[in-house]
Amino acid sequence: MGKTTSRKTLVNVLGVVYIHTKTSDGGDLYLTRFAGPYDEHFAIENWYERDWFDIHKIRLIGTSSVYKVPTKEIRGTSLDLVVKNCRMGEDVPIDTHTLQEFCDAEFNSPWEEFSLVMELMDNLYGPKDMKVNTQLPMAIYVPPEKMQAWQSGRSRTKINRIRAKHPGVDIDILKQYKLIYEWIRGYNLKEVFAHIDINHDELVTHLKRINYKALGRLDSKGYLVADMKPEHIIIGEADTERIVEAGRTGERNAPDTQIGMIYELIDAGRYSVIDYELLLRTPVHEEEVKSSRRRSYLDDQQHRFEPTPLPAHLSYMEILGVPYLYGRAESTGGRLWVVGRNAHLFDYFLPERWRKTPSLKLSGTKEVFYTITKDNIHLVWETSRVGEMPVGDEEGSRDPKVRQYGINSPFEEFAIAQTLNGLGIPTVYVRAIYMTGSTKVEASTDLRKYQSHGDVLDPEGNPVLQEDHNYITIRGYYNGPDRWVAEHKDSLYAPVDLAKALDRGMIGESQCERFLNTVKEKLGRHGFDGSSLRPNDLLLAIDDTGETMKNASGEPEVIICNFELIWKI
Repeated sequence: MGKTTSRKTLVNVLGVVYIHTKTSDGGDLYLTRFAGPYDEHFAIENWYERDWFDIHKIRLIGTSSVYKVPTKEIRGTSLDLVVKNCRMGEDVPIDTHTLQEFCDAEFNSPWEEFSLVMELMDNLYGPKDMKVNTQLPMAIYVPPEKMQAWQSGRSRTKINRIRAKHPGVDIDILKQYKLIYEWIRGYNLKEVFAHIDINHDELVTHLKRINYKALGRLDSKGYLVADMKPEHIIIGEADTERIVEAGRTGERNAPDTQIGMIYELIDAGRYSVIDYELLLRTPVHEEEVKSSRRRSYLDDQQHRFEPTPLPAHLSYMEILGVPYLYGRAESTGGRLWVVGRNAHLFDYFLPERWRKTPSLKLSGTKEVFYTITKDNIHLVWETSRVGEMPVGDEEGSRDPKVRQYGINSPFEEFAIAQTLNGLGIPTVYVRAIYMTGSTKVEASTDLRKYQSHGDVLDPEGNPVLQEDHNYITIRGYYNGPDRWVAEHKDSLYAPVDLAKALDRGMIGESQCERFLNTVKEKLGRHGFDGSSLRPNDLLLAIDDTGETMKNASGEPEVIICNFELIWKI
């Protein structure tokens, strides 16, 4: 096998900086700051070559596929690694007690896991004089091939259910991710207690008590492990040898001495915690982080068009007059365009921040969902229908304008929204466009937009609009103007479309028709055809007293929320 290619780029995912290289087999390797000095050791031919790995791997105890394996010797040095397959998206096989306490626990994505471990290692939360020792997170390796559904541990029924709920964003769960940690020289708690002469009941009592102590220490630092076990607590080799030696005296009280030594080590924090696929922040810590992230997000959105220093993994580009930050969504192999020039905003729209959070479907005919992201940000995401020609009972199937002009691309939608806002015609805030890493299941039937966008290329030289990928538009869940929302924590507005407002008796039919016609007339005066807009394409903003947000004229402010059927004439 050849060596990894020499081309290296810096990538920042969820606050962790990686050195990214393509491997000799066409896969992707992401090295953390701890692995950077040993990049040759992590070339896959030096640890994952089939014959080497099969001969040298040692299967470790656990419910997942975890192995200890040494690297080949490079300049007299070999590294002992722990290699495990990420179980993101699989069902969590945990015991009844844990299941009751953490019934909604999900395996972390590789990027989330490394981000949380780094956060814990950096001692950013809780008492500064207290530290929880962990393994060093070294690298993430993504093989080039995708697993079949049966290999992934997910049933076809479950995958189909996810596809129905989240079209276009699920296939990435068939990619395999291998997380690589440094091996800690030591023994887990059960292995240490195997050298102490006590009965089974005493053993269970001590293991439970120490397990709770370790959980308490984690809690003080703002974290928890949903499936914490004694096997996850590692005592170092030297300390273990001292404990074993204390038992060789043959004295009657030797077990008490040994157990006392273990408790002293635990109370002093002289142990390490391993296995982080169910590592979480505590609810209090999570709320503090979310609150902080939301404040930063709202502030950055106010300044989204002001350039910030650009990290190496992002690029500036402009499409149809709209400025974007462009970069890869490493967890899915997708691409992401975030509106603006403020690089701080990019991470908020990575798919792992919103694609699995609970969502509410907003339309009976289209794939439009409202969600609150992991950063406590209210977003609406919608699967673009670009390339489709509606048929049968689909929305727009009987609209001659759709056949004449076609459904707008995501980039056209965002350009229209940006232009309308500049003209003083209120719209929801457009935030980001995500291209899935997976390929579309059904072929496009209307190729006009792909042809018209053919010369618009991303910084890597690829067409921004690709026929074989799905696109998802992400916009703000409208709860008031950005600047106003940033200054108000509570009592925000809630959006209600005209159709729902009519159904709820908030407005009458004549008022609904007047609002719709007024918007269409405004669009027409500025050279836009909005004749295909329907009442559910327009919003009113309602406060918690039932009052409607007003414009400068004292009239209810009507906000456009759908741009796929507005055309520039």
